[in-house]
Amino acid sequence: MTCQYRCGNACDHPVPNTSANSYFGDIIAEQISRRGMLRAGALGALVVGAGAALSAAPAAAHTHPGGHGHWPGWGGGSRLRFTPVPPNKDDKVTVPPGYESSVVVRWGDPVLPGAPAFDFEKQTAAAQARQFGYNCDFVSFFPLGKDRALLWVNHEYTNEELMFRGYTGGATATEEQIKIAMAAHGGSLVEIVRAGRSGQWKLETRGSRRFNRRITTSTRMELTGPAAGHPLLRTQADPKGRTVLGMLNNCAGGVSPWDTILTAEENFNQYFGASAGVPAEAQPALARYGISTSALPGRRWDRVEERFDLTKHPNEANRHGWIVEIDPYDPHAAPRKRTHLGRFKHEAANSSLSKDGRAVIYMGDDERFDYIYKFVSTERYHRGSRRHNMTLLDHGTLYVARLTGDSPPAEIDGSGELPSDGAFDGSGVWIPLVRGDKSYVPGMTAAEVLIHTRLAADKVGATKMDRPEDMERNPKTGAIYVALTNNTARTAAQVDEANPRPGNKHGHVLEIVEDRNDVGATKFRWSVPLVCGDPSDPTTYFAGFDKSKVSPISCPDNLAFDSDGNLWISTDGNALGTNDGLFAMPVEGRERGYVRQFLTVPLAAETCGPLITPDQRTVFVAVQHPGEGGTASPENPVSRWPDGDQPRPSVVSVWHRHGKEIGS
Repeated sequence: MTCQYRCGNACDHPVPNTSANSYFGDIIAEQISRRGMLRAGALGALVVGAGAALSAAPAAAHTHPGGHGHWPGWGGGSRLRFTPVPPNKDDKVTVPPGYESSVVVRWGDPVLPGAPAFDFEKQTAAAQARQFGYNCDFVSFFPLGKDRALLWVNHEYTNEELMFRGYTGGATATEEQIKIAMAAHGGSLVEIVRAGRSGQWKLETRGSRRFNRRITTSTRMELTGPAAGHPLLRTQADPKGRTVLGMLNNCAGGVSPWDTILTAEENFNQYFGASAGVPAEAQPALARYGISTSALPGRRWDRVEERFDLTKHPNEANRHGWIVEIDPYDPHAAPRKRTHLGRFKHEAANSSLSKDGRAVIYMGDDERFDYIYKFVSTERYHRGSRRHNMTLLDHGTLYVARLTGDSPPAEIDGSGELPSDGAFDGSGVWIPLVRGDKSYVPGMTAAEVLIHTRLAADKVGATKMDRPEDMERNPKTGAIYVALTNNTARTAAQVDEANPRPGNKHGHVLEIVEDRNDVGATKFRWSVPLVCGDPSDPTTYFAGFDKSKVSPISCPDNLAFDSDGNLWISTDGNALGTNDGLFAMPVEGRERGYVRQFLTVPLAAETCGPLITPDQRTVFVAVQHPGEGGTASPENPVSRWPDGDQPRPSVVSVWHRHGKEIGS
């Protein structure tokens, strides 16, 4: 079910990236033979891109890129002191001793005033459009005071076989079932309140709840930025190419510096197909995005809205796959699809400010062998000027990353053994793709670069990664961390220093330090501090920490930081055979690499979020698709979490019963 409903069985299809972009080993071998620049495990200089030379000083083992044991002004100590949760297969949320958890909001809970109470046996599309949606992923938190807040939650996809009795597929589903599923996508904004003085939060069920909002596949949205209005975005229903209905498969996201929601459309491809082919000129781009041009998808949403049939509406798919900006404080404002941030299977949209005040957004493209991106605004952020700041994502430069290792190719052999310089590390450059109406990609206009961003990145030689998902900046150190979930398609011939393991079913984490620690820079250093899996597996790496003491971890997905700069990692698809969970890992000091499991989620669920509140007293986790997989059905549920009946995706709050900060 996970493969079918979340990503349209992406791993069962050929890898969409068929570009001839070189792997690190190819690049380094060419440089060695052509220029003889290799010296004792460190590359003194390497031509990267159009004649740009990058410094690549050797990095000390088990340190951050750049070779320093600690960040300036920070001792690197860890306050993490909780007792790790052991791996398990329990049908509940398991937390460490001293902690408690409770459900904040679950599928079907009323969101808008007048919404009916949830009734599994009497669902309707009209009710679902006013109730909390299905699979919950990205979570963001907007304080309204000390004890009140707004909680935004993405609803990535639906498990119809768990939602409806007797469901046998989109071709035979009732039209009402299809409409319910469509209404269960999108996102929910709900008001929550603190329970007493604890770290527990509950859904507000009284008062006006004036900010509460449901976003669905029918919500009217604006297309903005350089690609808006382009012929590739025009349809019969929208001949101007500036208005689109809904957002699809929203996975991770971020919050802008001006406190708006940035939510990422990911596996949008699985909703589209073609009943009788598409124009020949559209086929290469559709194939690069994994969209069928010869069959209709299993959901068959075309039965209620024909826009999902590309034979009839060949441009509709181009209107999805964007970062959507939503103002949580204005329930009447139309969400905006920001085309300047590019179109791909977006995972994350986490923000920071450059040293000169420009907005920077980091994004991953969650596909095997796809790329890492960032956007840097042209104008500067103005504190308190919301009108100005709401225009920043329409003007700037979109970049894609090229990474280069600094070790001899023979030392990167997939065995897990570190190269002679003591670290999987190297240098990198951000390659510009487009700035405003100016394209840097030969043969493509600026709008074409933004609409077909994958094709543009192929052309400039971006580095193929192992499913880049969430990207987060450490508030203490400024380093950027990237969750690379897995890639079982990478062969031994394709390993490189940034993706050092073939058949990578457990994933790894990448650490990036921008030049001068400025997120506006175009050069960076990188390293791999964590190669996930069973600690007894020689291919794993925990930043040099004693592997006999760490928790096993598999498939890193979403990331977060606490105020001390400790990295928190949620997992998706644990390939070790136990429940997914949330883990904490210091990234500096003596405990760098000391991974400890903080919680586990119920059977067959994915751990999403996570979000640690500003006061550090609560962590929110979205428990997605409990009970998913196999022959599970309402008559034969795998999970009965959280209420002992049918499984219901939910957001959970976790807190220390004595009011201590999370993890301490």
